[in-house]
Amino acid sequence: MNRADRRTFLCGGGATMMLPFLPSLVGADSGETRRPAMKLVIMYLPNGIVRRCFFPGEEEGPIPGFVGGFNADKLLKDKRRRNSTGVFPLKLTETLQPLAGQAGDITLVTGLDRSFKNGQDVHAQGASCYLTSVSPEQAAEKGWRYPNGRSLDQVIGDEVGKDCVYRTLEISTNGYRSPKEDIYFDNISWYGPGQIAPSIKEPRKLYKRLFMAQSFREHVGNVTDLVLEDARDLRLILGKEDRSTLDEFMTSVRDLELRVDRLDKLAASAEVAAPGSDILPRGDYIRLMADLMIAALRMDLTNVSTFMIGPERWSAPLLYEGVFDKPQDHHSLSHNQFGDGYKKLQKIDAFHMGQLAYVIDRMKAVKLVDGTSLLENTVLTCGAGLGDGATHQFFDLPMIVAGGGQGKLKQGRMVATKNGTPHTNLWLTVAQLMGLEIDTFADSKGLVSELWT
Repeated sequence: MNRADRRTFLCGGGATMMLPFLPSLVGADSGETRRPAMKLVIMYLPNGIVRRCFFPGEEEGPIPGFVGGFNADKLLKDKRRRNSTGVFPLKLTETLQPLAGQAGDITLVTGLDRSFKNGQDVHAQGASCYLTSVSPEQAAEKGWRYPNGRSLDQVIGDEVGKDCVYRTLEISTNGYRSPKEDIYFDNISWYGPGQIAPSIKEPRKLYKRLFMAQSFREHVGNVTDLVLEDARDLRLILGKEDRSTLDEFMTSVRDLELRVDRLDKLAASAEVAAPGSDILPRGDYIRLMADLMIAALRMDLTNVSTFMIGPERWSAPLLYEGVFDKPQDHHSLSHNQFGDGYKKLQKIDAFHMGQLAYVIDRMKAVKLVDGTSLLENTVLTCGAGLGDGATHQFFDLPMIVAGGGQGKLKQGRMVATKNGTPHTNLWLTVAQLMGLEIDTFADSKGLVSELWT
């Protein structure tokens, strides 16, 4: 295949989408600068959190004992800590300390409750209802077995993803290849009741999907080498700033592939038939998948992405490098918080906050067409479907909102809503921030208007 044919194939396959915006190619001298599309990222934390280390004011709270059964989280609802509603300065608790450098980019939201229906495992419902959360009454009216309908990301993707290659992008860092739980534990994105929007878990698979490496390799070998070669020719017609932008971008693409290769080799070197995520360093794995997600957002391949930092329950040992000397079972730790047990579990919470800090910083560093950062044009949420992993409570969920929302979000605060506020009030707020003209979502009762500037 000659150079002209390769370039035709490159463009015809849609791979030109991978280039960043380059004003030199579109006559930027006209003075016209298009506004970047708003982006949405929803990150999910599994197995709840250690409340006394996460929420301001709960530092001396009781250490929860394990409460099992489908009705577990109802038992303690009347004993919850009552919110003093309002907007307060952000206090960085022990778990939030990894976000000290991003304090001006985040808001902690408290007092949010998720809908709950008896009869489904509490972990399964935590994940599957996180972005759906219709009320039990709504589910009964529609004849749905569980209170999960079409998830928020899909609803928003229908509107803001029409011109993208992917209306939504679903990502998970659950590295286990053999299922240990059913679909409700391992998915937060749903096309509809019982219809999962399956997430991509393998870095190589996600890389191929974004850069179309599979079809490229069938024809020309290494996709990155091909694009780099054509990019060298493209540099000849670019201005100085655009050459710098292109060089930085292509270097980042090469770096992504090298990191994918490194994790592939690490998994392949293990003497097991199906490598598990205990073999892969969690931080490397999560950050690689996050960087691939950020590349997709930067290239306008998608405007909406969900990102599961881990699955619910699963009882799987994971290698939290830099935190523990050997793999740890996050789910089991959440049920053993007595004495100093919670301190070990809290280290995983802080580790996850460190990954969130990484995502925020990376998005802040990416500059878009108008000179603003990706973070400034993004609404990013990070939270859990369980308020605590030991009690399995569906109330007082941990929730962080980050990003600029194109000037619509005011950050660096704590917004304490009234106890019992449906967490879908936040999802409705997010939908309106993303430009949707809707007045309700699932069991929402209003907006979290304090988030708006």
